[in-house]
Amino acid sequence: MMIRFYDFIGKIEAIVAGTFLILMTLLIFVGGLARFFSYPQNWTIDVATCLFAWSCFLAADIAWRKNSMMALDVFTLRMPEKLQKTLRLVNYVLIVAFLLFIMYYGFTLTWISRIRSFQGIPWVSYSWVTSSLPVGATLLLATTLLHIRADLRGEHVANAAVDVV
Repeated sequence: MMIRFYDFIGKIEAIVAGTFLILMTLLIFVGGLARFFSYPQNWTIDVATCLFAWSCFLAADIAWRKNSMMALDVFTLRMPEKLQKTLRLVNYVLIVAFLLFIMYYGFTLTWISRIRSFQGIPWVSYSWVTSSLPVGATLLLATTLLHIRADLRGEHVANAAVDVV
């Protein structure tokens, strides 16, 4: 049941990240055209920046789900399997600690910035941007915990994640 929910979240995540990336590109293009025709629309860059923050965290989780993060395994592949697994688990523990740190301070930053307006737009809170940090960290934490579970069960780490697109 939870894995199906996790898969569903992964599909939504891919759709949202792709949509935000397209919108971000369009906003920057429209902003450039408007500036070219002497009608600058500064808000387009501001909104594109917000979409970029969200896209980065969502895309990071998508890559982590698919086990597509960059890795330097030149040295570890030459080590015994048991040592490789131990190093992976140590790495996962460090990742979990870092994500918990980001979640805590990200939620704190989101709460603090709720009163601040986003780029001078009075009806939009800056929390819309800052909340990308703890939300992204939470999604990455769930994926990391599934990687740990798969590794402890002896499954290939790529099987811990769902193919999202």
